[in-house]
Amino acid sequence: MLDPKDPEKLKQLGGPDQICKSLLVDPKVGLRQREQVDAHGNRQDEPFQTRREVFGKNILPEAQAVTFWQLLVAAYNDRTLIMLTIASVVSLAVGIYDDVLGSHKDDDVKVGWVEGAAISLAVLVVCFTNAINDYQKEKQFQKLNAKKEDRTVKALRDGNEVEIGVQEINVGDILLIEPGDIIPVDGIYLSGHKMTCDESSATGESDAIKKGTLDEERDPFILSGAKVLEGVGSMVVVAVGTRSFYGKIMMAMRQGQSSETPLQRKLDVLAEQIAKYGMSAATLLLITLTIKYLVQCALAPEFPPASIMFSHFVSIIIEAITVVVVAVPEGLPMAVTIALAYATTKMLRDGNLVRQLSACETMGGATVVCTDKTGTLTQNRMTVVRGFVAGRELKDLSEVQSFYKSLPEDTRELLLEGIAVNSTAFEGPDEQGHIEFIGSKSECALLGFGKTCGQDYRSLRADNTPVRVYPFSSEKKTMTTVIPIPGQDCRYRVHAKGASEIILRACTKYIDEDGKIRDLDQTAYNDFLRYISIFANRALRTFALAFKVIDEGEEQACSDDDAPLSDLVWVGVMGIQDPLRPGVRQAVTDCHRAGVIVRMITGDNIETARAIARDSGILTKGGQAITGPQWRKMSPEEQHAILPRLQVMARSSPMDKQIMVERLQERNEVVAMTGDGTNDSPALKLADVGFSMGIAGTEVAKEASDIILMDDDFKSIVKALRWGRAVNDSVRKFLQFQLTVNITAVFLTFISSVFSADGQSALTAVQLLWVNMIMDTLAALALATEGPTDEVLDRPPQQRNSALITFEMWRMIIGQAVFQVVINMLLLNHGLEIFHLPRSDEGLAVLRTMVFNAFVFLQVFNQINCRRIQPHEFNVFANLHNDTGFLLVQLFIVSAQWLIVTFGGIAFSTVSLTAEQWAGTLFIGVLSLPVGLFLRTLPDFSACFGLESAESSAQQHLPEVSTTRMRMESSIRDVQRAVKFFSAIRHSQQSKQNTKPIDIESNFLDEHLQSFQLPRAQRASTLPSGYTTVVPTAAASTSSSWTKVRTAVGNANGKRS
Repeated sequence: MLDPKDPEKLKQLGGPDQICKSLLVDPKVGLRQREQVDAHGNRQDEPFQTRREVFGKNILPEAQAVTFWQLLVAAYNDRTLIMLTIASVVSLAVGIYDDVLGSHKDDDVKVGWVEGAAISLAVLVVCFTNAINDYQKEKQFQKLNAKKEDRTVKALRDGNEVEIGVQEINVGDILLIEPGDIIPVDGIYLSGHKMTCDESSATGESDAIKKGTLDEERDPFILSGAKVLEGVGSMVVVAVGTRSFYGKIMMAMRQGQSSETPLQRKLDVLAEQIAKYGMSAATLLLITLTIKYLVQCALAPEFPPASIMFSHFVSIIIEAITVVVVAVPEGLPMAVTIALAYATTKMLRDGNLVRQLSACETMGGATVVCTDKTGTLTQNRMTVVRGFVAGRELKDLSEVQSFYKSLPEDTRELLLEGIAVNSTAFEGPDEQGHIEFIGSKSECALLGFGKTCGQDYRSLRADNTPVRVYPFSSEKKTMTTVIPIPGQDCRYRVHAKGASEIILRACTKYIDEDGKIRDLDQTAYNDFLRYISIFANRALRTFALAFKVIDEGEEQACSDDDAPLSDLVWVGVMGIQDPLRPGVRQAVTDCHRAGVIVRMITGDNIETARAIARDSGILTKGGQAITGPQWRKMSPEEQHAILPRLQVMARSSPMDKQIMVERLQERNEVVAMTGDGTNDSPALKLADVGFSMGIAGTEVAKEASDIILMDDDFKSIVKALRWGRAVNDSVRKFLQFQLTVNITAVFLTFISSVFSADGQSALTAVQLLWVNMIMDTLAALALATEGPTDEVLDRPPQQRNSALITFEMWRMIIGQAVFQVVINMLLLNHGLEIFHLPRSDEGLAVLRTMVFNAFVFLQVFNQINCRRIQPHEFNVFANLHNDTGFLLVQLFIVSAQWLIVTFGGIAFSTVSLTAEQWAGTLFIGVLSLPVGLFLRTLPDFSACFGLESAESSAQQHLPEVSTTRMRMESSIRDVQRAVKFFSAIRHSQQSKQNTKPIDIESNFLDEHLQSFQLPRAQRASTLPSGYTTVVPTAAASTSSSWTKVRTAVGNANGKRS
């Protein structure tokens, strides 16, 4: 009956009266407390227990809480982690065997178990980090919604008006409704006076809906979530809790599931590829060392015993497993988790509550932001910003008090009296408990103007009780109030306000600069019209105020339906606007600088939408603005054709938002969408990143969104964009570092093991484990916790299908890996001579320790190299002093390395080094920095290897039609119009002189316009097959002067014909 609204069904049920009888309630009495006693006279356990057992309670069941154990299992359900677990079990088993029965059974310190245990520890760290972060995220969201419905409503119980909590409402309750109430349940209208509801958050209907009975041919259905704008009334509750309109939507939203993000898909593929290469290298090493050992055994004078051979084979297997451990990127999921967890924590301070962790990195690749106007770009607070009263003009919001003081005293009193008395708005607490004006937003703006002037509207209303009130109606567009004049018996003052043109036509007099009343002549009339036009052209909502004095006879002759709108005295006109939030224009500029297109989708009219979009920088020269009905009438092909230049959509519906998201995603765009109403939830779900409003948003919208804007501010979206790009950069930095260490460690282990006489690797298994920790856990902490810089907005967004590793990254990875392998092999083969070490066991022990030390320092300084991965970023020390996490990690690595080298002994196969030897290995590590600088200066020859450069069209998403191009096209067309204009003037002059007209080619710039096309390869948006981009033949000009030009050209053409 209510979803959808079905008046016929209501009639079949007998109407509201029969429904009340069926629910055992008297509309004039309400529910009776005696229902708390059952048929046997026993008091029920809770009030209205039987009624609630039948119809339910007005509470939504708590969403099934995900336990920490479930989150932990979900975090472990990863192929990389499972593979690492298998590797750790094998390594642990082999290590324990080697310690107990193998080659290390006689060692004093048993360290064979360390590798497997450390791998298991790394897996546990990843799982617990993921689970803890998800658990905290859920707690944060529950805390946001913990403001349980503790508000009260008025109801009838036993004939008395009482206040009850919304959870105490039952089906059959009679609720008393007042302006400002948010309806918590579904109901049927019973009685009232001029009750109007805003159901836009529930149904998407932008117009206020008048409530009434079926006999009055009005809407009798009152939906949960609707807001009462004006009027009073009563309703009978017919649905509560999960059976209500609001409850059904909330329960449906709990079934949503998030999808994988582009970065997650790329990382899964990359991790799998790295693991395959690692397994291949380990298998090759195992086969090579096995064949080498068998050949050595065969060539030996005496074949070794089986126990020694088995122990040696176990050592070979350990080395192979070590290669797998080093090669498998167990730090990759940890780096992503740390980067996202760090970012979401910081984003909360910036006003962004991230509900879906993956939305943070997805936002970094956003190419389009579709934003609301009201409350997001603007302050959602209608304000008087311009005015013209008694010959004085209010030019700015900051001049209100000085403007008011400049008015004649009598005019000031009339102005404030008209604002205060002729209004239904009032001041009271909003949903958050803040004291705000409640009612019509325009009336709230006028009352706010009066409050700024220092006047209390309550005292004016108390001193002037209306005798007649003609409420505002959309048909008449005016509101009129008649009040008695204090101290003047039988005289009344009529205050009128409303649409400026209508009020002005009803005026015959006006108040001049001196506060005197004069006849309204044509000059004054035109002057007032001019100000009305000026305000309207700036997208201000204009309200005129007027008055007149009548006697008792005229008051008694007034009609009850038609207000006395004649012979009024003009007081002035006010321009009302929802002002932009501070910093919005800069935020939009930042989006454009970052290559992100901002589109405004609003339910406001096209003129207001254009003005706000122009003021905020969204609507640029050459951009287009259309209305929702125009958009819906277009075919998909036509919608795709206009999309590159579409910047504003006015009078839009929720379905328009959905279609917009679908069309943009068909063009391979990553779409961020804002919404605050229940009806916006499908579009928020469909978008790649859905932003809901923390203040103005409904709970349904919050449930459907990925990120909640705690302050409802557009600037917070830009902050989310910065953090998203920082997350993507952090993951790429870590990838570059880890792949460098992976390749170096695997190749160094393989080469040194194969070519050494005893088959030993340059680094022992335990040393490799420490290196593995550096390149995984510690590197993730160091490289994934750098905050965003201003430079992240100086480049276009990445393509949805862009390569995870660019040519510049591969250049650094391969270059550093080759350098490190060469330098370590050089130390292994010639280190004794270079450092003047003796050819003895002690000398070899020192050399191996120095190789290990140099390898670690190479990684330390290569981490500094990896702080910057974009082309032309040569200063790797930029902002290093603010990167506290990075510095602390490096300090920990160096300190731990000193402890390992100095006291590691048998466990790490190290000996103490002298100060000169420390300095030598440190110098070798520092060499990584100049090598990195040299690699950055190499030319871009990515095409030779089939790789993608970071600045290539395959990596960067370039808008199909940039704002620069739109401005250029618009400028060219402006010049064309100018040429046509002067051609028409010349032709007109020549016609007057009866001379042969000179034909001027006015379209000579068409060739330039047609040639001004971006190369197809540089277009980032990809149309579906069958769609083509159509360049509009006439771009809209934002210059009002061209209206006169077109008129002149049209007149000239008329004369020519």
